[in-house]
Amino acid sequence: MNLTQAELGREYVVREIVTDDEEMDAFLFSLGCYSGEPITVVSRLKNSCVVSIKDGRYNIDNQLAEAIVV
Repeated sequence: MNLTQAELGREYVVREIVTDDEEMDAFLFSLGCYSGEPITVVSRLKNSCVVSIKDGRYNIDNQLAEAIVV
């Protein structure tokens, strides 16, 4: 399941990042989003969602959210 299907407010553990784009992979890594890290979907907007990773909240678009498998 990816983050676009995740339940709001529930903590998940990132299983893998599924992307062929190295820039996207590096960007998610810089946010602290990599395999084994906890992540929570705080809210959803039309074309994006707000996630909590470590001590930060980030607004990521649906393309990034689809690449994060939990």
